[in-house]
Amino acid sequence: MPKAVISTPHAPSAIGTYSQAVRCGDTIYLSGQIGLDPASMQLVEGVDAQIKRVFDNLKAVAEAAGGSLDDAAKLTIYLTDLGHFAKVNEAMAAYFTQPYPARAAIGVASLPRGALVEADAVLVTG
Repeated sequence: MPKAVISTPHAPSAIGTYSQAVRCGDTIYLSGQIGLDPASMQLVEGVDAQIKRVFDNLKAVAEAAGGSLDDAAKLTIYLTDLGHFAKVNEAMAAYFTQPYPARAAIGVASLPRGALVEADAVLVTG
């Protein structure tokens, strides 16, 4: 099955050796997104703004792939402080509807660029 690379200017460009997303058939793998503003490529200030920006970035990549966050089957959240987990749950209610994707939340020591939160997703379309 051939791979197709997904790219959009509405999410931060890759800052390493990866693609924003890769489609393999009906499955789309979205790379991890941190709270970078796609226009400035600067990290937004504060955990609330970063959480919102992370989901906005994932949404933009999902839409560029011809899908939406409603197609998310699996979501992984990485937090430098698990005390922010409730804030992630609140934000998810604005971006996802039932049935919700499967999800893991992982506490990590650090994230790229000093980010406080990162998320990646697997979408299934069709």
